[in-house]
Amino acid sequence: MNGLIITDPPRAHAGDVEALAGHGVATVHEGMGRRGSLGPGFRPVQQDVRIAGTAVTALCPPGDNLMIHAAVEQCARGDILVVATTSPSTDGMFGELFATALQYRGVRGLVIDAGVRDTADLRAMGFPVWSTAVCARGTVKATAGSVNVPVVLGGQIVRPGDVIVADDDGVMCVPRAESGAAVRAAGARAAKEEATRTAFAEGQLGLDRYGLRETLVRLGVRYRPYEECAGAPEVSDGTMS
Repeated sequence: MNGLIITDPPRAHAGDVEALAGHGVATVHEGMGRRGSLGPGFRPVQQDVRIAGTAVTALCPPGDNLMIHAAVEQCARGDILVVATTSPSTDGMFGELFATALQYRGVRGLVIDAGVRDTADLRAMGFPVWSTAVCARGTVKATAGSVNVPVVLGGQIVRPGDVIVADDDGVMCVPRAESGAAVRAAGARAAKEEATRTAFAEGQLGLDRYGLRETLVRLGVRYRPYEECAGAPEVSDGTMS
């Protein structure tokens, strides 16, 4: 789908988006059965920021940011702009000027599978960005791409209107149709973690809470006093008897 701009796609429910933002990437990811992560390549240019928003997608040729300009027009308050390229690119396709235009429209941040620049300015203006590269090298505005079409980032399909959750741990995508279920799953995961946190604070061990002692026995792991191991090599090959 090249040379196509789709307007006004349906977006996930705003209440679901806000709830998922409160949980963050790790909790939502675990709650959804470890699905949706865009992987370790997407890193924040800032720290201590957690956001969620609905995706507006842009598919660009490498080194060409024309369709980002087109995508800005399609962005609304509460969105996150998600940019992919048709082949790998590390060029600095986005910077402070784009961020200024997006902030005016109430956009919450950017996720881009390419380079960004003006990172100090982006931090100073409080515009959150997750990218796979940082590079001062600029781009042209010469080749058609598409806006609000499905794109692939980190092996995940992101469709316009899906929920993007991003924080210091990375970025994940929740399909629009699953946003309500994801909220419930993340809530259950958060409650489970809170119970575990309380138990650990009171001294319970993970070995007991998670039933891992039985796992150690099944794997043949043994406990032996230090005195019985005197003279044994400091680095074991796993075959010590």
